[in-house]
Amino acid sequence: MRAVEGLDRCWRSIDELLAELSDHDWGVPSLCPEWDVRGVVIHLAAVEEMLAGRAPDSMAEAVPFEAVGTSMQEMAELSGPAIADRFRSVAERRRSELAAMTEADFAASCMTPVGPGTYGRFMDVRTFDHWVHEQDVRVPLGRPGHPDGLAAEMSIDEIEMSLGYIVGKRIGLPDGRAITFRLTGPVERTMHVAVEGRAKQVAELASPDIVVTADSLAFARLACGRVDPQAEIEAGTIAWSGDAEWGERAARNLRFTM
Repeated sequence: MRAVEGLDRCWRSIDELLAELSDHDWGVPSLCPEWDVRGVVIHLAAVEEMLAGRAPDSMAEAVPFEAVGTSMQEMAELSGPAIADRFRSVAERRRSELAAMTEADFAASCMTPVGPGTYGRFMDVRTFDHWVHEQDVRVPLGRPGHPDGLAAEMSIDEIEMSLGYIVGKRIGLPDGRAITFRLTGPVERTMHVAVEGRAKQVAELASPDIVVTADSLAFARLACGRVDPQAEIEAGTIAWSGDAEWGERAARNLRFTM
């Protein structure tokens, strides 16, 4: 399954990163507010510990997030290497569990962090969470990596699914206007949204009013509220053409989650 492959790629990439960290690195502030590197890794491990051994249909009504808090408290005083070992251990357990699951397991009704869905949909969200948090620590550590591939593509998918909301509510583009987003890489993609009563994604646009161009990493950071848009604008990682006022407004208001 796509999500299983994406998660596995994230686990391996994060594992490789953790093996390189010094004692100092674990305390470096991440892009995720209020968490340093250790806090991000603790969070990722704690959610997987909550999922480990739990049948997909057992979460049809609610996700037991209280278990995440318990695991995070248990890991709070651990050393960096001990946290890394805990992450590796639960990743290996989850890898084995997912490999043994059937199509019916992934299709089972399940509450997810984005509302009712299936267990497979939950794993899509877990891939997004892992990839975004991996970038949260790679950027401040100055250790770029894992910018493309399946997990990165899936993460951009998650943002793309919210483009109607972003354009209609966050940017507030008026009725009758249209915008194109062009991602130049490492994930390359062209996405169009037209406002016709409400903002919705469309297959193509002959003449958009605004074209926003960004690299996919900057686009993800902005959509996830990780950085000040001004920094990306000044760095040239996001730019616009067409209607200048709405182009700038779009670049500054991509955030749909935190």
